Amino acid sequence: MNKHQKIKTGILAYGMSGKVFHAPFLVDNDLFEFRAVVERTKKNAQTDYPNVISYDSVEELLRDPQIELVIVNTPNDTHFDFAKQAIEFGKHVLIEKPFAPTTAQAKELFALGRKYGKQVLPYHNRRFDSDFLSLKYVLEKRFVGRPIELHIRFDRYKPEIGPKVFKETRRPAAGVVYDLGSHLLDQVLSLFGKPKSMTKISGSYRDQSVVDDFGNIILNYVDGLNVYITTSLLVANPQASIVLHGTKGSFVKDRTDVQEAQLIKGIRPMQAEYGEEAEGKDGLLTVHHDDGSFEQLIVPSNRGHYEKVFQHVYDSIRQSAPYYVSEDEIVWQLDILGPNKGS
Repeated sequence: MNKHQKIKTGILAYGMSGKVFHAPFLVDNDLFEFRAVVERTKKNAQTDYPNVISYDSVEELLRDPQIELVIVNTPNDTHFDFAKQAIEFGKHVLIEKPFAPTTAQAKELFALGRKYGKQVLPYHNRRFDSDFLSLKYVLEKRFVGRPIELHIRFDRYKPEIGPKVFKETRRPAAGVVYDLGSHLLDQVLSLFGKPKSMTKISGSYRDQSVVDDFGNIILNYVDGLNVYITTSLLVANPQASIVLHGTKGSFVKDRTDVQEAQLIKGIRPMQAEYGEEAEGKDGLLTVHHDDGSFEQLIVPSNRGHYEKVFQHVYDSIRQSAPYYVSEDEIVWQLDILGPNKGS
């Protein structure tokens, strides 16, 4: 097959995820063709994209012989079953976080992909958040010396029980630790690899909540680095999303990535302003010099680049290039997120 041929793609749902995080990146991209979507009731995708086929069921979409890639963006506890079906139908899959509820299921999907010769790709767009890219830059340049302590968090204030049943009922991969914690855990693992040890705390604090709405994961590394991952739905005053301390200084950055908000407003990935943070949202670096003085420096925000996810997807499928999220990283992530390791 011609490696430059567009990848015809189907999306399994057209809620916020399909509408905001996937469809625009397929439509505004010469490497992909947004061919079809599953919409069981409302046919909103055809209103936005008249040429797109709207199937009534997942099986109908999977039986479309022209579709090469299926984006699995359904409720968390369905990821494994739908991804498995798609692979068995001969499709490559791009699976939203959490990749699967357990490490055993993740390993089964990767093995199934190898059996059928299909790419099984995790979707972790927040490696391309502007604030995370700033942290990555500071670490690569060793501006704070040897890192000792990193606090990375995702704060929201949603005291009410949300309308999405799959997020608010007891089922595999439910709760904020799987939902938002997976983003942060993926970022950390991409920077530092597998930790030496970990401690996990979670709890339910909203009225009538039956799933965790607070979580804290502490990771310890062999070189002495300690990472504190926190996510909560009950933070009325969001704190800095990144606080890094090292032997030579500190770096502090708010959660300021604008891509999600821009996409919701209808700003397209190819527009000039996409991914650009507003002025005054830069990170603050404090450096200790050899003469004992301290200097504070502004670290300009990087532009966010969710579109790079799809470049990696294309390169993996068409050119067999190594993917930016490794199988090991997914296994480590689910070992930490899951209630029982290897379950």
